[in-house]
Amino acid sequence: MKKKILIEGMTCQHCVKHVEEALKELAGVQSVTVDLPGKVATLKLSQEVADEKLKAIIEDLGYEVTIIE
Repeated sequence: MKKKILIEGMTCQHCVKHVEEALKELAGVQSVTVDLPGKVATLKLSQEVADEKLKAIIEDLGYEVTIIE
C-alpha cells in the first residue's frame, strides 16, 4: 500500500531528512522518499496509517500538509 503526501514549507535537504526520519518511526511505515522539488513524500506501508496521524507528525515539524492521497 502506498500514500502520497503533498507538503509545503520544505526548502532544503535538511527538511527532507527531517520529514523522512519522523515518518519512518511510525509503525506500519516501511519506507519514505521525499521529492523536494515536487514537494511530495511517498510512503510504502505494511498496514494502514491514519491520515490524521501523518498530518500531525508533519505539521509538528513545522510544515504544511496540503493533500494526502
